[in-house]
Amino acid sequence: MKIQAKHYELLKIIQGRDTTVSNVKYSSDGQKIVFVSFDRIIRIWDIVSEKQIQIFRGHSSAVHVAEFSSNGNIIVSCSHDKTIRLWDVKLGKEIMKLEGHSNFVLDVNFSSDSKYVVSCSLDKTIRIWDTYSGKEVQKLIGHSDGILNAQFSSDDRMIVSSDGETILLWDVQSGKIIKELKSDFNFVIRAKFSPDNRFVAACSFDKIIRIWDVQSGKEIQQFKGHTAVVNEIQFFPNGQTIVSCSDDKTIRLWDIHSGSEIQCLKENLRSVKSVDISPDGSSIVSCSDDKTIRIWG
Repeated sequence: MKIQAKHYELLKIIQGRDTTVSNVKYSSDGQKIVFVSFDRIIRIWDIVSEKQIQIFRGHSSAVHVAEFSSNGNIIVSCSHDKTIRLWDVKLGKEIMKLEGHSNFVLDVNFSSDSKYVVSCSLDKTIRIWDTYSGKEVQKLIGHSDGILNAQFSSDDRMIVSSDGETILLWDVQSGKIIKELKSDFNFVIRAKFSPDNRFVAACSFDKIIRIWDVQSGKEIQQFKGHTAVVNEIQFFPNGQTIVSCSDDKTIRLWDIHSGSEIQCLKENLRSVKSVDISPDGSSIVSCSDDKTIRIWG
């Protein structure tokens, strides 16, 4: 079945900061973006006005990831300073600092209702935190190396995580490993659930994007086309298309069923480090080593 995907074009370029923007994400209403860089600052921009509307300072080292809560009122961030922090968007203040990891915290993700946050670290642990009390409620141990990413499933029952050499699925309630997703990949950077949690996609150093069936644990598809490391992947809200970005300076859209490339966006000047999709699928945001953020639609 061939997916009739929208054709995306560059709409605007937002000039970043003096340092490279390393991660960017949409708000739940698609009107704002939050982005971070190694200058330790978290910034929120209004997309329509192209103006910075909020800034957060507090991390003492590079910020790796930041994202909005489901209602858009809270930002969660993680940093090389080993902390996770919660910020009030309207007040522009830090409201909570979550401490417990003993090494760089490389990823953080809200549960669907934003009552919990999952984090992962080079300390080889995944931790689940209560965002109201600030307490650690679960510690998942099973990776043998530092963990690069962790994500809740959309129903919050599972977590997918990767440490480069291993992709694991976890049961949130029990804290136990459900299964390992295996392939001949070379250092996985990101692993993500599809919106319906039936599939997991992963990208890696070997330039290939792979898809697994969650129920069977079997690899069912490979996307080949990138000519350098693939840094990020995201499923579109309909679950039928994936977007990826790479050190080859491109952003690519893929048909999840056929594995074919739908479109290649080439207007970046340097490596593309992060990509996200608006909640309605109408636009894409990306950030690059050329210190810009690009909006595509």
